[in-house]
Amino acid sequence: MKRTTTALLVLVLAAMLATPAAQAAGNIDCELNFNLSGWSIFYKTASGQGTITCDNGASIPVSIRAKGGGLTVGKSNVINGRGKFTGAYSLNDLIGTYGGAEVHAGASRSSNAQVVTKGDISLALAGTGRGWDLGIGFGKFEIRRR
Repeated sequence: MKRTTTALLVLVLAAMLATPAAQAAGNIDCELNFNLSGWSIFYKTASGQGTITCDNGASIPVSIRAKGGGLTVGKSNVINGRGKFTGAYSLNDLIGTYGGAEVHAGASRSSNAQVVTKGDISLALAGTGRGWDLGIGFGKFEIRRR
């Protein structure tokens, strides 16, 4: 019984030590190209669509929803926005809900930049578009498969 327990412990430790090396070798670079439109009056909401493309050739169409609140007011459309993911090991890692905060301001030609995170994965977003907005917001950024 003692040998079986020791052998099992050795196997578990070996698997734990091998996992980071395997993940480091499989780290992928991915980008999000998107269009997003929304409004805010204390509560902020936006939705849109995009495509995630990775350096390993994988690509999927996605839908995007952003929701939150804060001291914010405005209406805007982001066209041809871009996002850069870091910390991903597979395309499936990128799907889900990210959290973050942002500061935004614009009139006529609106700009937005923010970083959102989900565990070890970060997504840096940037885009320009039309609209007007001003404020500080907090909330979530959700990516789903289309």
